[in-house]
Amino acid sequence: MNSLKNIGIVFVLLIGMTSCQDKSKPNYQYMPNMYQAVGYETYQQVDFLPNGQEALLPPANTIPRGWMPYGIENTIEGKELARMNASPLDSLQSAANLTKGAELYNIYCAICHGPKGKGQGTLVKREKILGVPSYADVARNVTVGTTFHTIQYGLNSMGSYASQMNTKEMWQVSEYVMVLKQDLTK
Repeated sequence: MNSLKNIGIVFVLLIGMTSCQDKSKPNYQYMPNMYQAVGYETYQQVDFLPNGQEALLPPANTIPRGWMPYGIENTIEGKELARMNASPLDSLQSAANLTKGAELYNIYCAICHGPKGKGQGTLVKREKILGVPSYADVARNVTVGTTFHTIQYGLNSMGSYASQMNTKEMWQVSEYVMVLKQDLTK
């Protein structure tokens, strides 16, 4: 009987506490920073920087660390100019470069171009995309320079991979594509 009496008292107290709540105001916030974040606009004037200066834009003509600009533009003439480019990678490390190039090729390229470069990747076999050429296609005249140019800027349905790979990795993949081309033309 006492337990029923205690339950009744707790019930009455709960109803009494909730009936006094003002529904026009929100309840207490236990962690207000979780609800009301301090937001800053990207280039707004802030008071905690010296002299009230803004977040600074990078100076003109600077490049991010670890990235080298590609000096050939994305035009047909640029691609023909890139045809003459040789790989700047160290020839003493060619085995390491080809190993890394093969790994990156299998990640980014083989899904369309196929593991051997015949243009018969998984997406082509499933007819998700069409028209992926073989590296052995004589009319394409694929060189290490044009391969790098295509990876840098993209070509036709293929988009650019410059955001996924750095410059060295793109040259490694380009060198590996030349190995695949040699294997196909034997």
